[in-house]
Amino acid sequence: MILDKIKKPNDIHKIALADFPQLAEEIRNFLLESVSETGGHLASNLGVVELTLALHNVLDFPEDKLIWDVGHQAYTHKILTGRKEEFKTLRKEGGLSGFPKRSESDCDSFDTGHSSNSISAGLGYVRARDVLGQKHHVVSVIGDGALTGGMAYEAMNNAAELKTNFIIVLNDNNMSISKNVGGMSSYLSALRTAEAYTGMKINATKALKKIPRIGTAVVDTMRKTKSSIKQLIIPGMLFENMGLTYLGPVDGHNMRQMMKLFNEAKRVEGPVLVHVLTEKGHGYIPACSHPARFHGTGPFDVKTGKFLETKENLNYTDIFSKTMCSLGKENRRVAAITAAMPEGTGLKAFARSFPERFFDVGIAEEHAVTFAAGLALGGLIPVVAIYSSFLQRAIDQILHDVCMQKLHVVFAIDRAGLVGADGETHQGCFDFSYLSMIPNLTVMAPKNDWELQKMLRTAVLDCDGPCAIRYPKGAAYTGLSEFQQPVTVGKSEVLYEGREVAILAVGSMVSVCKEAYDTLKSRGIQPTFVNVRFVKPLDTELLDTLAKTHSLFVTVEENVKNGGFGEHVSAYMEACQPDVRVMNLAIWDRFVEQGKIDSLRAKIGLSSVEIAETITAALEDKNK
Repeated sequence: MILDKIKKPNDIHKIALADFPQLAEEIRNFLLESVSETGGHLASNLGVVELTLALHNVLDFPEDKLIWDVGHQAYTHKILTGRKEEFKTLRKEGGLSGFPKRSESDCDSFDTGHSSNSISAGLGYVRARDVLGQKHHVVSVIGDGALTGGMAYEAMNNAAELKTNFIIVLNDNNMSISKNVGGMSSYLSALRTAEAYTGMKINATKALKKIPRIGTAVVDTMRKTKSSIKQLIIPGMLFENMGLTYLGPVDGHNMRQMMKLFNEAKRVEGPVLVHVLTEKGHGYIPACSHPARFHGTGPFDVKTGKFLETKENLNYTDIFSKTMCSLGKENRRVAAITAAMPEGTGLKAFARSFPERFFDVGIAEEHAVTFAAGLALGGLIPVVAIYSSFLQRAIDQILHDVCMQKLHVVFAIDRAGLVGADGETHQGCFDFSYLSMIPNLTVMAPKNDWELQKMLRTAVLDCDGPCAIRYPKGAAYTGLSEFQQPVTVGKSEVLYEGREVAILAVGSMVSVCKEAYDTLKSRGIQPTFVNVRFVKPLDTELLDTLAKTHSLFVTVEENVKNGGFGEHVSAYMEACQPDVRVMNLAIWDRFVEQGKIDSLRAKIGLSSVEIAETITAALEDKNK
């Protein structure tokens, strides 16, 4: 096999160009076999095999810098830089990351996981290169979906003044995770249908520059001109008018064409955008037919494309989806917003039922939140469904545009807490901290499937200000169903009354703490067990009541300790009930790496076993 010759970075330079198609096929087969066993991002990686080969052919690693936007499409890059044998550990605890990671290889130039940042990072590399007098090439790859993120335009605008080479590769597969939307998508669609003109443009520019004294000036004038003639002659004028040289579009599965264009791009003195057309899932029919389904996949049968894992219970996203459809039917003012993830957030059903009240704004979380503020002021009740780690991007908009104005916007925060295999960039461990600091915002977390329904209905129908509901990834907890105390803003739910120690568990930790509670009872310890429900406002009335009969409070949350629920309880008790000891069980000051959620919880002290042991030890110390 040709692939067996790739052992380390730049081994690809030893491969004859005639063998590249065979190498591409071998890589694609390897990805299928590997990801079908471990799970991972498949469709995006199948789509960039030839693109990655072409880039590696014209670049030298690690001297040259290649920055992948989002980074979930970097599997071929990892293979070509000597990490093929590690793929059996892909996305496992202590194993190969599903994203570029500088600690893994010096050929990974930037740790990525979120979108729209590759051009900014690449521009930083370019400026540093020029200041230090270095000569290497810098290439930033960005998808057409990620190009809807405002940060990308900020970077391109800043890059326009460059006088040295900087290559931006636009990987255009007409999809992000779901089908792309918006003006940029329409613009790129028009470019895809354009006749080949790249050679004509390059040759014409070269010819004009050869005119004595005035040639360069003529070209510069042409670049600045916005005449209808130029618009017709030169597709890609949006980029040209931003100060970028535009090359393409080129077939992203034709390696020779791409290599020719990339080599041309290396000679441009200034920023250049190479427009590459790829197909998500290329070479594997099930992934081509269902790219969203094969975006992030678990193990599957390669021959049939059928997933091996069967979903037994509804997950929290399913519960959210069903409840949203019910609310949309009951109240015609209810609207839903997603940032390019109608399927992932569970809003696809709502979109089908109420298309006029469903808004996919593309990969633009900041815009999504301020857009929701406008909808609220216009008389609708917008529900913004975004993953916890992605909502981090919109903190300013939540604070300034929604909460400062006390607007009735509901944030449905999916994938909150630990998410497992996607690792540091995707763990939703910060939302309690960054949300609870904002005035006017109600923050809640359900213990089970029933409570998510009730909280969403409360937030939409009963509240008149901003609300946030955070819920975890995975199957919805159905236990403790006998406890269905009405959801009242700012009030906790006492599940079991005890003495001496009170366990205050939040959201996903209620199910874990139930196991710890049972263990403690078997040891003769009778704790009070509280389902907190509301991180903000604090149920200070309950805290004061419990303080009369309990000497130890244990707060448990799947969030960082700094600024989290536990620290708010500690601050209140120190001020008002100083005789009660408060112990905060949370994620300490760290980023949590990839792995199975149960294993990660055990590692950071948030499994039922560790919680029970910690409480037992604390009581033994107290009673010595």
